[in-house]
Amino acid sequence: MTALVRLRLDISYDGGEFAGWARQPGQRTVQGVIEDALARVLRLDPAPVLTVAGRTDAGVHARGQVAHVVVPSAAYSAINGTLPRRLAGVLPPDVRVRRIAPAPDSFDARFSALSRRYEYRVCDDPVGVEPLRRRDVLWHPRPLNLDRMNAAAAGLVGEHDFAAYCRRREGATTIRRLLRYEWAREERHIAVATVEADAFCHSMVRALVGALLMVGDGRRDIEWPAKVLAAGVRDSAVNVAPAHGLSLEEIRYPDDDGLARRAQETRRVRTLNATGGNGATTGNGGSGETAGEGADANESSSAGVS
Repeated sequence: MTALVRLRLDISYDGGEFAGWARQPGQRTVQGVIEDALARVLRLDPAPVLTVAGRTDAGVHARGQVAHVVVPSAAYSAINGTLPRRLAGVLPPDVRVRRIAPAPDSFDARFSALSRRYEYRVCDDPVGVEPLRRRDVLWHPRPLNLDRMNAAAAGLVGEHDFAAYCRRREGATTIRRLLRYEWAREERHIAVATVEADAFCHSMVRALVGALLMVGDGRRDIEWPAKVLAAGVRDSAVNVAPAHGLSLEEIRYPDDDGLARRAQETRRVRTLNATGGNGATTGNGGSGETAGEGADANESSSAGVS
């Protein structure tokens, strides 16, 4: 048998010219570009397949994306210490593999994750976004009141069925635990939303941002986002914010001893009980059904761009 090694990759990219993370025929994707680079540098055919923490949508950026890949030990050992540098020589400038290191066999970039943290940047300067920031900051032409936005965001934190803020996928749960949602000023006219959850379903982060922008500029009252959540159905009044303001910043994992246990927990299908708590039944998918805020955990779809 061929000896294998599991590698963890820490990745960053500008999503503006990518059709999302997931490989698609005829499309330029982050997964496809990195897998092809790995195949070239490690001299593997076919290309190795990456498993990612959060499958981001087209246009979504990342500073803290994580993936794992399993490759022959001999191929990795041959260029062990130089693999990141060699990848830098063949990857395009809008994607970087910042770090590569062996990982325990129990490490699963998708299912072992404890949480994903995204940031969304909005400019409310009436004259528009600084041109050099136009690719990662949304222009909102109305002034935003962050006190109102934070008051509304507090009503969304916790474990809920976020069906009102997700694009439904057949067979996938929309129950998520929102750990953190808050807004702060990065600069005078730049507001940053920090959104962290155990996982996200399709379009969830951008829908949450879209709802809070309407509260911040006064078009909706502070209680409205929580009312939408409680209704449990997608509200056409909630605008999904554009992808380019969103960036995946961090994936948190347990220590090595907790990796396998966390992966097992994530694969369970979650339900909410009648008192608002949660339960779980073993099944396919679970909290990871959409790990990212992207296309398949997708906004990006299975355990993870939002």
